[in-house]
Amino acid sequence: MRVHFIAIGGSAMHNLALALQYKGYQVFGSDDAIFEPSKTRLEKKKLLPKKMGWFPEKITEDLDAVILGMHAKEDNPELLKAQELGLKIYSYPEYLFEQSKNKTRVVIGGSHGKTTITSMILHVMHYHNRKVDYMVGAQLAGFDTMVHLTDENEFIVLEGDEYLSSPIDRRPKFHLYQPNIALISGIAWDHINVFPDYQNYVEQFEEFVELMKNGSILVYNEEDPEVKRIAEASTKPTRKHGYSVPEHTIDNGKTYLETPEGDMPIEIFGKHNLSNMAGAKWICQHMGIDEDDFYEAIGTFKGASKRLEKIAENHKSVIYKDFAHSPSKVEATTNAVSNQYSERKIIACLELHTYSSLNPEFLKEYSNTLDAADVAVVFYSPDAVELKGLDPVSKDQIKDAFKNDDLIVMTDPTEFKTWLYKQKLAHSVLLLMSSGNYGGLDFEKLGKLI
Repeated sequence: MRVHFIAIGGSAMHNLALALQYKGYQVFGSDDAIFEPSKTRLEKKKLLPKKMGWFPEKITEDLDAVILGMHAKEDNPELLKAQELGLKIYSYPEYLFEQSKNKTRVVIGGSHGKTTITSMILHVMHYHNRKVDYMVGAQLAGFDTMVHLTDENEFIVLEGDEYLSSPIDRRPKFHLYQPNIALISGIAWDHINVFPDYQNYVEQFEEFVELMKNGSILVYNEEDPEVKRIAEASTKPTRKHGYSVPEHTIDNGKTYLETPEGDMPIEIFGKHNLSNMAGAKWICQHMGIDEDDFYEAIGTFKGASKRLEKIAENHKSVIYKDFAHSPSKVEATTNAVSNQYSERKIIACLELHTYSSLNPEFLKEYSNTLDAADVAVVFYSPDAVELKGLDPVSKDQIKDAFKNDDLIVMTDPTEFKTWLYKQKLAHSVLLLMSSGNYGGLDFEKLGKLI
């Protein structure tokens, strides 16, 4: 098979390219810019394009498939050439489905928690040496790539993103997978540049359930009213299993899970993570892992990359960074840290970095999300607002949206860094939430503060 990637440099796309090369395919690709770690990983496998840019001459009739990434545009020269030649053009999720037609597809969906749940499932499978195919949105310890494809494995575990499939395929990615087993972790309006209102966003999950295969199994978070309503109203899945936060205790900053064999210490914490664990347990049981084996494996799970990732710790202080940026994730993460370290001062910093988070109309969704913190800081760059073509956002708008009178708002990276380095972190937890880096903050250097 000869496969060409248009926009090979993205995280998902380059991982799929590596997986197909490992499978024995001839893989080619183009992009106009490729950043780390994609660049080094592609270069190591001799897949890095020799020149950056788009070259229609690369698109030839002997290609078996062209895979189109979201970074490309509809008028991309290579895409136009592929269309002119009548080649088969796939989106990323469409090609994953093509590779998994004869497998049992396990799809993890939801506005939040899907990366963590998928990671938990793969951790348990890896621990017990159960071989499965997969696609996950974070690099995992013990796994070479974020995508793995074979001809022989029975199961494929897919993280079901609701974002669009490609520039020419406007369907949400998870609509293309047609799961045999699915999970929905929660629903909280996101991707407002694509889904204009809450109801339109919810409809994508209703459609996801209706696209499940006949005789399928749906695992769902019964503590989320919207998810519960969709699950109970659907007639498509044959079996449905609701889950909720399992019984647990917290002692001196450590969480203990109640199990049939007694209290078991676990590495992760927070009600949202415990809820994710309960969902992962159901999925693993449907994949042939019994309860005792699940508990044995999950006790060693330290979390998905960039999710409550511990930067540094001593006996008085701890620093975490987290990918949280949407309102529901920010609230869940801040509450989790506050509950876990109830005796300590919580300093929570949030960078508004995404299109949605910087939209003046969407900002009100952040109301009270940082209330569990003793000190709450919001950082954003006016330049990023302008770059995204959004209306300007003022500090007063931020304060009004968060409904927090003591909120500190900063817009200058140097000012934020200076403030941060002046904080007394003894008997404190510093939580840094962002999908960016606060205008160039060195997390490794910051960790040396304690």
